[in-house]
Amino acid sequence: VLADKHGNALWLNERECSIQRRNQKVVEEAPSTFLDPETRRAMGEQAVALAKAVKYSSAGTVEFLVDSSKNFYFLEMNTRLQVEHPVTECITGLDLVQEMIRVAKGYPLRHKQADIPINGWAVECRVYAEDPYKSFGLPSIGKLSQYQEPLHVPNVRVDSGIQQGSDISIYYDPMISKLITYGSNRAEALKRMEEALDNYVIRGVAHNISLLREVIVHPRFVQGDISTKFLPEVYPDGFKGHNLTDLERRQLLATAASLYVAEQLRSQRFLGTPRIPIAKSKRSSWELSVHLGDGIYPVAVSKDGSSFSVEVDGMKLNVTSEWNLASPLLSVTVDGTQRTIQRISRNASGETSIQFLGTVYKLQILTKVAAELSKYMPEKAAEDTSSILRSPMPGTVVAVSVKPGDVVSEGQEICVIEAMKMQNSMIAAKTGKV
Repeated sequence: VLADKHGNALWLNERECSIQRRNQKVVEEAPSTFLDPETRRAMGEQAVALAKAVKYSSAGTVEFLVDSSKNFYFLEMNTRLQVEHPVTECITGLDLVQEMIRVAKGYPLRHKQADIPINGWAVECRVYAEDPYKSFGLPSIGKLSQYQEPLHVPNVRVDSGIQQGSDISIYYDPMISKLITYGSNRAEALKRMEEALDNYVIRGVAHNISLLREVIVHPRFVQGDISTKFLPEVYPDGFKGHNLTDLERRQLLATAASLYVAEQLRSQRFLGTPRIPIAKSKRSSWELSVHLGDGIYPVAVSKDGSSFSVEVDGMKLNVTSEWNLASPLLSVTVDGTQRTIQRISRNASGETSIQFLGTVYKLQILTKVAAELSKYMPEKAAEDTSSILRSPMPGTVVAVSVKPGDVVSEGQEICVIEAMKMQNSMIAAKTGKV
């Protein structure tokens, strides 16, 4: 709502904020897919009546709970702008901060209720420094070693207060930025959000882009079937990342293998003509073994002009790209399907991390000979740390539930660590003595 000191007040339509984790919003949009014009008007009039009753003057946010029958119930009023106010600005064309300043200086509102439109659709994703694979978002700290906002994507707005090199510390909320997209309709706004998330480069801390992307493309969300229980209902066993279809798996394998070959060719160009006679012959085909998850896949790559012909699972795919290997972003087309991928890392043992469809996949790409030899490499046993209590992040110990000499059982709380506006209960991994 927007109210002045002269008794005028307006409602600026609604924002849908049901996608939440830990009772905190992560995806918001305006307008809502659920409200009809009658319910919208009734809620707006109630919000304005509340503002006038308390002689409110400024921008404010009135929150309601709405049930499946469109009955709505007053929750609270926040006497300020909220994090997701940009989506309201997008669909109304109003600069809410400017309007707040005008009201504070004593000016009357410049608009009537009939002047407040709903033009198009806007979606906001809250980009957090957190690991979505742990309780939908365990906060992460660190330095942003690489940071690139997707501002080249049309109709994208990013509200942030950080830059490359900034520290994400334990002292504040882990939000990195607000990512907003706008379209003439909801489908267009969501498609732009999908593209923006794929083109958002964040290195140095864990982030929730994989979760955000999965939410906005999920059939239930696309249909507008959402509630505050969306995340636990859709992911009852916790978030696991994108589940690749067979086609997507082949696209990822073909892309990773082509990227490997492109890097090999770049190395050859950089090193120049070798002096070893057998190495002087120019290769045009490669037989590779690609490890992905629990599978090992033979992949054959041959250079075909400026593109690669890749055989995976007995199927041939054409992979094209400009192969700008200096950029963290790569636009790759596989059999006519364009994907924006991110190469996260690669080491000498052939292990490569690639962000594909929002999720980071770890692959190991080996030549046929290296794959055979790797069978004889000893596997390093994982260190047993079950007797050690290790905090997932730095923080303040606010409670200790045991003392030296106590016998604790598996799952028992040992202490509580507070950081980034959250309390984490540290539990024993097994039965033992403190």
